[in-house]
Amino acid sequence: MTELATFNDLQTAPRARLKLISTAFRYILLFAVGFVMLYPLIWLVGASFKTNSEIFAGAGFLPEKPTADGYIKGWQTSTPYTFGRFFWNSFQIILPKVIGTAISCTLTAYAFARFDFPLKKILFGSVIAILLLPNVVTRIPQYILFRDLGWLDSFLPLWVPSALAGDAFFVFMLVQFLRSLPTDMEEAARVDGANSIQTLIYIVVPMLAPALISVCLFQFMWTMNDFLGPLIYLSSVDKYPVSLALKLSIDTTEAFEWNRILAMSVLTIAPALIVFFAAQRYFIEGISSGGIKG
Repeated sequence: MTELATFNDLQTAPRARLKLISTAFRYILLFAVGFVMLYPLIWLVGASFKTNSEIFAGAGFLPEKPTADGYIKGWQTSTPYTFGRFFWNSFQIILPKVIGTAISCTLTAYAFARFDFPLKKILFGSVIAILLLPNVVTRIPQYILFRDLGWLDSFLPLWVPSALAGDAFFVFMLVQFLRSLPTDMEEAARVDGANSIQTLIYIVVPMLAPALISVCLFQFMWTMNDFLGPLIYLSSVDKYPVSLALKLSIDTTEAFEWNRILAMSVLTIAPALIVFFAAQRYFIEGISSGGIKG
């Protein structure tokens, strides 16, 4: 027995050593690939603390003489308004758009996933067709519509369509998630006397939370990064979001300080990064669960 145990130990030791080496190699490889992918972001943060001349001196991200001038001067901008005003404008667009998207897309997806009504297949097919329609095709008709409504140079064209379930991707995403959920609890709630709205609020929405968080996170990041929409509909500088305010820092007629632009870029992407990492667990769960059942 002792000889057999010794033989087994001799066989197990190389396997354990090989497994340890394999695990270490995988982690080193993942760290190297991750560092390469994240290096532009790391460089952006480091370069925001460099002087304008040092930015072009090399590809390193650590500043030799760190300075906060980029943040101080960049925050003031070349307009009568500080970047705080442009951040506030962005959140005046983002908040109603995210809330409106969550409510309207949930109601629409719940109707498609749980009820039978005339022309349901045709209407849902039109939702799928909208997913394949390029946004550039609808730009001119939307502009004419909002011009006739008197909504130009306001925030309304940027969030009202989303508050009316205008984002077909989110509707489709929530429909797919709802189809993967069992209906037992909903049927039990109706037996107890709950109507459709009560069932939606108290039963469906809690189960739908991961997908809703994913929807809100997608909408937040896309709206924060949207440049073309505000460029088309907003003409007053005092209503610009941060995506347009960054363009104000670039003067093509003369030399300008890149550290200001990089510093304000860091501040611009910071909210999206914070929100993403705070809701990362729910985001991954919502994305992975949405494709379980078609």
